Parts: sequence; structure tokens; C-alpha cells
Amino acid sequence: MAKLVLIRHGQSEWNLANKFTGWVDVDLSEKGVEEAKAAGQKIKESGMKFDYAYTSVLKRAIKTLHYVLEESDQLWIPETKTWRLNERHYGALQGLNKKETAEKYGDDQVHIWRRSYDVLPPLLDADAEGSAVKDPRYANLDPNIVPGGENLKVTLERVMPFWEDQIAPKLLDGKNVIIAAHGNSLRALSKYIERISDDDIMNLEMATGEPVVYDFDDKLNMTNKTKLGK
Repeated sequence: MAKLVLIRHGQSEWNLANKFTGWVDVDLSEKGVEEAKAAGQKIKESGMKFDYAYTSVLKRAIKTLHYVLEESDQLWIPETKTWRLNERHYGALQGLNKKETAEKYGDDQVHIWRRSYDVLPPLLDADAEGSAVKDPRYANLDPNIVPGGENLKVTLERVMPFWEDQIAPKLLDGKNVIIAAHGNSLRALSKYIERISDDDIMNLEMATGEPVVYDFDDKLNMTNKTKLGK
């Protein structure tokens, strides 16, 4: 039986400031560092061992992974970073305060932008300041596939090739995997793993720094889901 642990990065500086973050590369807050370390301690206490680790190319997820692995004495395991595990791109909303945006557009509209499955946020032009097209992390990508904004549906479509090529084969081989990523890239994976409907996925929250553990059988059917520390 293989195990997959999903952990959303600890609180970031923009989580604390209540801003839309998306692909902006902000750091962990002090609380976020403590959340990541506490998650690592929970994993250590559980006795869980990993064979492979995956994360995004954004520092809040990378650092969370490193804190978790260090606290659980597993910093040495193979690690892969990929843009496919990035947070969903919030388009032109990135950097805006969520409360102020809700006051301007209404709570219902902001809730739809944040949680709906297939509604896109206002898009960010490729030549706009802060566009990911200009970021060296994505220099090896076709500019046409660098998003100007994503919903959860598009995020799932972006994540799935990496799941199919890299993660699923490891789990089928009986290996244990940890993924430190972001609220929406992990919601996308959870939607697929748990077969959550398009409507119900709006209600799924991924708490910062809280490890979620999935057990799989040898045919990659989920057999159990638990939250460490709960």
C-alpha cells in the first residue's frame, strides 16, 4: 500500500496581508515557518517515510517542503520542482487585497473567482508588469502556455500530466510520496483522487501546514484519507 501526503505551504506573507497571490513568489510568514515545522514533527511522530518529494517552483512551497523534511529527518530524499504544481494563476487579481476587491465587486463575485471550478478571473496581459512570461522560472516554456489567469479546471488540466507521468507511476510501484504545494493545485489533485464533483469542490478547503494522507491499493484506488494531528 502506497501513501501520498499533500501539504499546503505554511501561511505566506500575502496570506497574512489578505492578498491574492497566485504565481507571485512571496515568502512564508513567521507563522508559516512554524506551521511547516509543526507539520514535519507530526510526520516524524507518525513514523511515515517517503521515497520521493515534489513541490512547485515558488519559494513558499519549496521552503515548506524543506522544513517538513528536515523536521522529519528526511531532507535527503529525491526532490523535484515543477511549475505544474504552482498555485492557480489569479490573473489581474494578483496583488490585490481580497477585502477591498470584495467591496468593489461584491462578496459573491469574489467567492466565485476564488472557489468556482470553471470561472476565470480577469486575465493579466502577457506584457503587463508581473506577467509570468517574463519570469526566468518559465523561460523554457512556450510563452503560449504560460497563463494570464486560471480557474480550478485549468489548474487541474495543468497538474494532470505531471500526475500521470511522475506521481502515479511512483504510487503504483508502492512508493510513498509527499507533495508540498498550494491550496488550488492541491484542491485539483484532491478533486481527481476523491472524484469530487464540480459543485462540491467549491467547499473543499486546504488548511495551511496540515498534512493530508491518502492510502492507495496496488491499482491506485484510494482506500483511506486522514489528516495528521486531527
